[in-house]
Amino acid sequence: MTVPNTKASVTATGTGVRSRPRAVLPALCITQITSWGVLYYAFPVLNPTITHATGWPASLTTAAFSAALIVSAAVGIYVGRVLDHHGPRAVMTAGSVLGPLSLLIVAAAPNLAVFTTGWLLAGASMAATFYPPAFAALTRWWSPDHIRALTVVTLAGGLASTVFAPLTAVLAGHYSWRTTYAVLAAILAALTIPTHALALRAPWPPASDAGTHPPATGPDPAVRSRAFWMLAATFTLSAFAMYAAVITLVPLFLERGYTTTQAAWALGLGGAGQTLGRTLYATLARHTGTITRTATLVGLGGLTTAALAFTPSPYALLVVLSVLAGIVRGNLTLLQATAVTDRWGTAHYGRLSGLLGAPAHAAAALAPFAGALLAAPLGGYASLFVLLSAIATAGAITALATTPRPPGRSP
Repeated sequence: MTVPNTKASVTATGTGVRSRPRAVLPALCITQITSWGVLYYAFPVLNPTITHATGWPASLTTAAFSAALIVSAAVGIYVGRVLDHHGPRAVMTAGSVLGPLSLLIVAAAPNLAVFTTGWLLAGASMAATFYPPAFAALTRWWSPDHIRALTVVTLAGGLASTVFAPLTAVLAGHYSWRTTYAVLAAILAALTIPTHALALRAPWPPASDAGTHPPATGPDPAVRSRAFWMLAATFTLSAFAMYAAVITLVPLFLERGYTTTQAAWALGLGGAGQTLGRTLYATLARHTGTITRTATLVGLGGLTTAALAFTPSPYALLVVLSVLAGIVRGNLTLLQATAVTDRWGTAHYGRLSGLLGAPAHAAAALAPFAGALLAAPLGGYASLFVLLSAIATAGAITALATTPRPPGRSP
């Protein structure tokens, strides 16, 4: 029998057991930057131009975008099941085709109904191309050293706003918002369709249950467990607080008398902190237990939000707090990516992650609208940040109940 030469396609693992196709990691770095940059970060840059040019209310255009994120959360459950059984190539390639098509519908929309339809389709594309399917691919191909691979991809993904927010602004300065979205759709198609189709062709390996208490008979015991639902509650509360704080950080600064430029710098440097935070997660994971790490990081999210609420000045200190909040957010991204594997192994990672992430993604989608809605009755954005801190703290408390029971015990 001829032994296949895998030297060109497999990275050394130290054990020789796991096949790690070399093209996957750089490919997913490229596609995460592009997918997030075009489908997510271009919208907040273009939305003021869209509303000015069309006369459509900003609340309704934002609602269309939020609806896309909700669709992404719902479709993500199905995507996770497909990933578990068939791998990422087909689903991520299909998502890459759907993404540009949906943006072309958005760009050509003659009215809000068609505009919203385009975004609903974009939501399905997000479910198939954003972090969750990429995390599922890396967790299966790279396990048990998946944290390193996840860190690399999220570091790259953190550059999406850095690359595409300025690029979108430059395009919008020379072209209409419709032409800008058409150009971005072309970029998305060119960089993601062939990359996913060609780089994700490696055989889909069988799962190895490396978690503390892997489910013996399928994902249902985990889904029915108290630990699973407490973890879902933790991530939902944390996601709502985190995304509402990010979106309303600029209004908070403006409310305190700072300029739009100063507020934008604080937000941008917070994004740099997010990238820095992701480089620290592997070390944190080696020195902390799963429950301690979960409760601590979610609690720190609440603490940094409270600090921003109670610190009106000086500007330099506020920037430091924004960076610290970004560091926490960066760690939280990887915490969620590893939560299933740490508790239940990799066998049903896609489905469990989809179910676990759906309410959190929905909360993140609603957070911008809810934050803006709550600020006025609460008396301003500082009071809103106090409420968001309390919500994150509640998530840290529920995190203490996310320890799975050993197999054989009732959930």
